[in-house]
Amino acid sequence: MKKKKATSSSEKNPANPPKLLVLHGPNLNLLGTREPDYYGLATLAEINLALARSAASAGVELESFQSNHEGALIERVHAAREQGVSYIIINPAAFTHTSIALYDAMAATGIPFIEVHLSNVHARESFRHHSYFSRLAIGVITGLGSKGYLLALEYLLSQISSD
Repeated sequence: MKKKKATSSSEKNPANPPKLLVLHGPNLNLLGTREPDYYGLATLAEINLALARSAASAGVELESFQSNHEGALIERVHAAREQGVSYIIINPAAFTHTSIALYDAMAATGIPFIEVHLSNVHARESFRHHSYFSRLAIGVITGLGSKGYLLALEYLLSQISSD
């Protein structure tokens, strides 16, 4: 499948900056206290703040959204297309391995995205080794903790500046 390049008219207009969306799947609201050996000590609020600061310094609009509900994530993906979101960073969490519906939403909108996982899913239980999303993603970052989100953002900012 060929990767689509974002073509938002807002990308070159500082009055209407490019928009990025960060989606966090189920149980990520528990970061900082949930299985820190796998997920680290950074809270979701700390991750979102670091992303927001980095995006703002680059003149890019960034919104973060977390839900434990598959339907809410799907609706947010649908809305992203209407809002002119250029790229998505998504950690589908457990939905990585189970949600064809969220996969279909990502495919239907055509918004390029990077898949992020805090833990190294390939060093964990076998059911975590399969992702429905990876075949659609620009790239996948796994096992680098909260830094994975920042690396995904850094890459997308370089894409925006080269567009």
